[in-house]
Amino acid sequence: MAATVLNSERAVQMSVFVVRAFVRLREMLATNRRLAGKIDELETRLNTHDSVIQELIEAIKELMTPQDPPRDRIGFQLPARKAKG
Repeated sequence: MAATVLNSERAVQMSVFVVRAFVRLREMLATNRRLAGKIDELETRLNTHDSVIQELIEAIKELMTPQDPPRDRIGFQLPARKAKG
């Protein structure tokens, strides 16, 4: 550092300033790593939630479309033929 080479009050102040700057930089990087981790975690949650929500929407749409019940034919019906034998 400058204080080891130069023997002045200004050199000492600059050395302290540089150390504080690096400490602050390290803190910012740690904070950014934590934020990046949180963002990744949220993205993972959203991806799983999106797929689950999509499945729910599809299931609701299936339930909303009525299925046609089997209908009996209207009119005269011939009696069933018996097998000869």
